[in-house]
Amino acid sequence: MQEVTLRRKLNTFDVTSLVVGSIIGADIYVAAAFGARLVGPSSLLIWLVAGLMAIVIALCFSRCVRMMPIVGGPYAYSKESFGPFGGFIVGWSLLLAEWLSLAVFPVAFAQYSLALLPDLGKGYDILLKGAFILIVLGTNLLGIRAAGKVNDVLTVAKLAPLFVVIVAGVAFISFDPARASANFAPFFKGGPGDFATALVLIFWAYAGFELSTLPANEIERPERTIPRAIVTGMLIVAVFYITTNFVILGTVDQTTLASSQSPLMDATEMMFSDLGGLATLMPIIIGVGALLSILGADESGTIGTSRLAYAMSLDGLLPRSMSTLHSKYNTPYIGLAVICITAFVASIIGGLAALISASVFLLAFAYLATCASAISLQRKAEDSAFKSGTRLVLPILGIGFSATLLFLVGPKNIVVSAAMLLVGVPIYVAFTPRRELSDLKASFLSREAVLRRAYEQGEQFLAYPWRRLAWIYYRFRGRAKPWVVSRKTKAPPNA
Repeated sequence: MQEVTLRRKLNTFDVTSLVVGSIIGADIYVAAAFGARLVGPSSLLIWLVAGLMAIVIALCFSRCVRMMPIVGGPYAYSKESFGPFGGFIVGWSLLLAEWLSLAVFPVAFAQYSLALLPDLGKGYDILLKGAFILIVLGTNLLGIRAAGKVNDVLTVAKLAPLFVVIVAGVAFISFDPARASANFAPFFKGGPGDFATALVLIFWAYAGFELSTLPANEIERPERTIPRAIVTGMLIVAVFYITTNFVILGTVDQTTLASSQSPLMDATEMMFSDLGGLATLMPIIIGVGALLSILGADESGTIGTSRLAYAMSLDGLLPRSMSTLHSKYNTPYIGLAVICITAFVASIIGGLAALISASVFLLAFAYLATCASAISLQRKAEDSAFKSGTRLVLPILGIGFSATLLFLVGPKNIVVSAAMLLVGVPIYVAFTPRRELSDLKASFLSREAVLRRAYEQGEQFLAYPWRRLAWIYYRFRGRAKPWVVSRKTKAPPNA
């Protein structure tokens, strides 16, 4: 197990890598076709609008971090603002939202597997989902973590195909602008309901910043660094998403996209269609990259979800068994098994759009509570800098955007999500803490554990090259890297 410490506090470059790492995973493989299918090329505008909404909500999170610099996220902020039950119901909504997101990836994995191996047929759909869940459960139960160099190779293997798509797509559009122009016409299609649905589904790709756990006291000048890092990180994410969708829309006609289950593979096939064997080979490379990314995303997502369940169990708000650690592997094996098995069931019952919509509803509920907490914490703050009336503008906008997402989710998904949220009431009544498990909780919330999770977050997907670029810059300027990573013989709880 890695032991991670800090040589110095983190600056804007460092925190930006955490923001990017917490957001971008395999979402682009899942969400790329939704907007094009519903509203055509105008989906590019929705990717922009969703990114702006996410930036505002994320800045409300940064406000809460600065006023309440502890680990715990929306759960901690809502508990402080609205009491123990308020904290629980927000934590419960986040747990459900992340669990639903876990159920999305087995569906996406099956879709890309069938695109790579079309001869398998739809009958293998459930088997593929089951195999996916078993891989994720096994790696999380055993606490397997690739060694540094192996992890570097896997990260490059996941990222390289996407950069190939972007570069090849830009070249394709540049050399054949007439075909690209035809693919963008008509620019607008669909009605208001389609735009609303597309916004909900696309917003999901920007979620993830709520899982960031690094407290403000580990950051240089947090009042400036955190907002700058959030805006910079979200802009990087937005540019990446919009560029990827631009090349997909410019290379694949709208009729094909409307029925595509693997738009990145279809786009790659079109880009290399005139290059003989590459027309067959490149879509396979993109498909394999998609499978690696989806596996990696769900593994890290499972870790994040199990940590949340683990923390709530330590607080006595979920069954004690959810935080029981395996004697050999030191992982919360019961909690992991429950999360993975139920996510598998959900992946069979629900389709991609339904699972994502329900997840966004529950996320939006937690976001609304956090934005409201920013106002409540602001009123309680001792620092007069937080009491300015103009500082209410951002939380009010965040509340408005969160409420908009809540209402844009379809009626059926609202009912299902609200019912799942209400299930938390009897759970809270049954498991209201009678005593705090302070020893276990201290190990989970220790500075070492928090820093280790933050370091791993900055190694995720698109955050990986950003961090490497930052370290090249530090070497050029003669400045030390902030992270110190060493090996540890005894692993702390991998919750």
